Amino acid sequence: MLRSFATAVPPLGALLRRYDGPGEPLSCEPVTLGLLNRGYRLSTTEGAYFLKHHLDGDHLAIARQHRVTQRLQSLGVPVAPPVTDAHGETVAVIGGDCYALHPWIDGRHRDGAHLSTLQCRRLGGLLGLVHTCLEQVMGRSAEGDEDGPGHGKEQGAGNGIGAGAAGYASADPEDTFTLIDELLALVRAAPHRDSFDLLAEHRLLERRTLLELHADSRPPPAVAGGWVHGDFHPLNLLYRGAEPAAIVDWDRLGVQPRAEEAVRAAAIFFVRPEGALELAKVRTYARAYRNAVGADTSELAAAVHRVWWERLNDFWILRWRYQLNDRRADPQFAAVSALAVWWTREYEAVREAFAS
Repeated sequence: MLRSFATAVPPLGALLRRYDGPGEPLSCEPVTLGLLNRGYRLSTTEGAYFLKHHLDGDHLAIARQHRVTQRLQSLGVPVAPPVTDAHGETVAVIGGDCYALHPWIDGRHRDGAHLSTLQCRRLGGLLGLVHTCLEQVMGRSAEGDEDGPGHGKEQGAGNGIGAGAAGYASADPEDTFTLIDELLALVRAAPHRDSFDLLAEHRLLERRTLLELHADSRPPPAVAGGWVHGDFHPLNLLYRGAEPAAIVDWDRLGVQPRAEEAVRAAAIFFVRPEGALELAKVRTYARAYRNAVGADTSELAAAVHRVWWERLNDFWILRWRYQLNDRRADPQFAAVSALAVWWTREYEAVREAFAS
């Protein structure tokens, strides 16, 4: 008998009838409740699966993402492509909702604190492998080929900033100043203000000062983009023992400056609780990434500058809390907000770690 939980149980009967021999359902437990999708561990009499409910409902874009992961797997990238149903389809549209059934991967997440020097090197090489294989898989579609396997909604879907005639634009500090004022008003109006509210107010005021000091450091638009995972971080990489078992969650597959994904990923994997980066591990990871993709040091240095600027202007955790009333990301705020300040102070050391 299926166990119940707060979210609605997916239509398992209608879903499993589409597949050959999936077994009878035993339990269906939620494992992720995200904004882009929901995930469940589905156990049947034949084994375990990861059931993904895609909330955006664009089954054509989802099917394209699936084809990409299938082709990446054939090139040796550790991924977990969906199970194909009896009709050769990977997306089940039931009642207007889109579902996909993936093999269940037994593994654990590892952040940089749990990675050895060798594992940091392998991590950089793995992301480089992803980027070079995506270039093979997607072909000319990075330049707008409408026949490419990735043409469609997923292009440019990483951060809402696409590439047009002006390239990949960086954040406008004037817009950020407006956002800071809006968030400060919400923070100060919060009833029963707690330690988080006090820290949020402090960081908003601090960031305004930093932006005023560095407003003339806004980077120009980047002009070169390539296909990237779009959300490469510890929660989207499963390890089995010491080795990566699967890169998951390809919803943000899109075209962006590739080296910036390498920098963003490092800023998540290698950030310490106090907001500093483990630069020795960053250096090892970045050198392996550069070697894997053939990037020169100037490309990484430019990416460091753009991602640093992005971090100075970014308040996504506070927007979730105060504008969307969503507190799931609150535990990340202390380290993330401290990182922007530390990175500004240690700018040259960070750039050297990525580009030396």
